Amino acid sequence: MKKIQIFVLIGLLFYSCDQESKTLNPLTEDESINIIKKFDKGWDKKDMRIIDSVLSPSYLYFTQSGGIFSRDSVVATAGESSYKLNQVSRSEFEVTLSGNTAVVSTRWKGKGSYRGNAFDEDQRCSVIVIKEGDRVRILSEHCTPIKGNRVFH
Repeated sequence: MKKIQIFVLIGLLFYSCDQESKTLNPLTEDESINIIKKFDKGWDKKDMRIIDSVLSPSYLYFTQSGGIFSRDSVVATAGESSYKLNQVSRSEFEVTLSGNTAVVSTRWKGKGSYRGNAFDEDQRCSVIVIKEGDRVRILSEHCTPIKGNRVFH
């Protein structure tokens, strides 16, 4: 019976240490911003490996037209020769942290073309960043055009 108690105590000790390590290494504002900057670098360099490395396996992009772009579609688009960025910038980072999750508001501006269609966009983006263990990744993103004639706010 004492052996069982010892194994239970050892198990509880390992479990509590694992839980403690998760709270001792929470997601930070810098980590959240840096993963988004790495994501943008991947787009700028058309490096699908970088894009792939920063996205969560269950990543979703919610499009301006109400559609959903899967992780695989985003990675593929980043590498397409028909997607060209001539100018791009991201600014106005505002990070809201909750445990190992962050909602990062950014402003994204880009000019370029996709499949022969030119675009010139100024968007407010909401990027959800998560941290699992020591791995920081982007879980989701949604961007909305910034318009001059605002109706609500």
